Amino acid sequence: MILGIGTDITEVTRIAKSIENDSFKIKVFSKIEIAYCDSKTNIAESYAARFAAKEAFFKALGTGLRGGIAFNEVEIVNDNLGKPSIHLIGKTSEIIFGKNIQTIHVSLSHVKDMAMATVILEGL
Repeated sequence: MILGIGTDITEVTRIAKSIENDSFKIKVFSKIEIAYCDSKTNIAESYAARFAAKEAFFKALGTGLRGGIAFNEVEIVNDNLGKPSIHLIGKTSEIIFGKNIQTIHVSLSHVKDMAMATVILEGL
């Protein structure tokens, strides 16, 4: 059963300006995400897509960023074929565990100026 759907779109230029500040990067992205994005040719696009995925995840939850959930504990990672997935770490993982979510689907897309993501939560 679908428990929630969230979509977000963000301007790449806005995120490009934000990631110039290391404290923003650390507050919003995990170490794994930072290493991944910094290794890409289009760094800002990669960060923007992950930012959009985090926002879409919070929208799918229906709670936004409340109750101890942290941006940098919602981690977007890619498998060997490039398929993205969301891993929850730290306190955020503990908070979400009790919400009966079994599967988190995520899709990312980005172009020069815009990045977007959709998240679908499945569960009981």
